[in-house]
Amino acid sequence: MTLNPALRLRRAARLIVVDPEMRALMFRYDVPGRDPFWVTAGGECDPGESFEDAARRELFEETGITADPGPQIARMTPEFITVEGEPVQADERFFLVRVDNARVDTAGHTELERKLMTQHRWFTLDELESWHEAVFPVNLADMIRSHIAT
Repeated sequence: MTLNPALRLRRAARLIVVDPEMRALMFRYDVPGRDPFWVTAGGECDPGESFEDAARRELFEETGITADPGPQIARMTPEFITVEGEPVQADERFFLVRVDNARVDTAGHTELERKLMTQHRWFTLDELESWHEAVFPVNLADMIRSHIAT
């Protein structure tokens, strides 16, 4: 894994939220000038915040769910352009969260999230693999299958 020192390092916690029907919660972003895309819940760590604490905070802020994010199951280090337009080097840690029901409360979304996160829905693993819009991470269905016995 090689990190690009020319870009700001964006540390982030990502939550793979899975319901009892083995569906994953995803949020659709509609960013002006870009094609729509779907991502897991999560976001940037605050300064000095651990990935685990950021995972717990982001889970509550974006979904209204209070839960232990559990152990980190994956790490990815993509380079991308944030929704604010900043090129970054990401260090993303993924946490798997099993929930008992599919209720989501988006009242904790920031103003920017309310503007850009236009939808949320629960995807089956097959839908994640064949969705007509971009889904990140692209191997999410495989990540879930490898950590949950089906």
